[in-house]
Amino acid sequence: MLVADLMKLKNARVPTIRMSETVEMAATLLNRERIGAVVVKDACGSEGDTVVGIFSERDVVRAVAERGALALRLTVGDLMSRNMISCTMDDSVDHVRALMDQHHVRHLPVLEDHQLVGVLSIRDVLSHDVRAAASLAASARPAGVSGVPLSA
Repeated sequence: MLVADLMKLKNARVPTIRMSETVEMAATLLNRERIGAVVVKDACGSEGDTVVGIFSERDVVRAVAERGALALRLTVGDLMSRNMISCTMDDSVDHVRALMDQHHVRHLPVLEDHQLVGVLSIRDVLSHDVRAAASLAASARPAGVSGVPLSA
C-alpha cells in the first residue's frame, strides 16, 4: 500500500502554523485540532509558503520543562525541528514505517513537488497495520467460521 492510499482516508485539511507564532499559540492549535504535531510554514517572498519544519507536543513539553511558563512566549521557530523528515505520495507504507522508526518521529509531512499535501502519523500507519492484519485473519478462516467462540 502507498502513502496515497492512506491519504485518501484522511481529512484533506492540514493545519499549519507560522514560525513567528508563539509556543502558546501552537499548543492551543495542537489542542484544538487534537493533533500531536503541526507543520511550520514561512512565507518566502515570491515563492509563496515554504515548509520549514515541524513542531510537536514533545517540543512544548521540553520547552516548559527547561524554561517553565516563559517557554510559552518563545516562537515556534525557536523550538521547531528544522531537520524535517518527509515522504511522498508514491512511498510505501513500509518505507514510511521504517523512516519513523529510524528517525524516532511520529509524524511525517507528505510533500509533492515541494508542496505540503498532508501529514501521516504513526496512528495512521498502525491503523493500516490493524486493518491489514484483520483482513488477513478473515481470509485465513475457513468458510462459515465467524471467529466467535462457542459458549459451553
